[in-house]
Amino acid sequence: MRNTCVGCIGRWMPLGSLVLSLAWGCAAMGPNNPSDLPIGVVDPQRILAETVKGKRLSDALNAFMKDRQTLVELEQKELRKLESELMAQSTVLSQEARDRKEEQFRGKMAGYQQKVADLNREVQEKQRELQNEFRLQVQKVVTEVAGQRGLGLVLEYGVNSGTLFYQAGLDISTDVIQALDQESREVSAP
Repeated sequence: MRNTCVGCIGRWMPLGSLVLSLAWGCAAMGPNNPSDLPIGVVDPQRILAETVKGKRLSDALNAFMKDRQTLVELEQKELRKLESELMAQSTVLSQEARDRKEEQFRGKMAGYQQKVADLNREVQEKQRELQNEFRLQVQKVVTEVAGQRGLGLVLEYGVNSGTLFYQAGLDISTDVIQALDQESREVSAP
């Protein structure tokens, strides 16, 4: 009896494998086969560098950073002046007066360091804000271009993107750049 069951399983095993292979084969030939999925690739750094909107974003961010840098440089200049005065007067001041001046300098230095940290945070927030706004605009245009080309998936290419290789024919960055620039011309036209 035992021998017969083992024999049955042995005979059914190839049939089960065949059914399973057919099921996988049919699934692979269907419309949801990942190898049949039309894919596109975009390079966001190229889009940022080559579009009118991207250049405006970079210019706005650079102007914002330059304004903040000017404030930092003014503070630095004042601190250097105080430090020079402290060094020059250290021999003629009493210990008490020198201690007061040094305490005043340390207070200003702490204020300066806090201001630099605040300005850096402000610049990072502004950068995030501008980049997110630009990213939404790019995403909208990528969606339109992908729809026109019948793409089911668009990957990002660049540093830390996870895309290591793609065939050049999959790159839709040029189409996205042209569409964004067309959008910019339409918005700026009266």
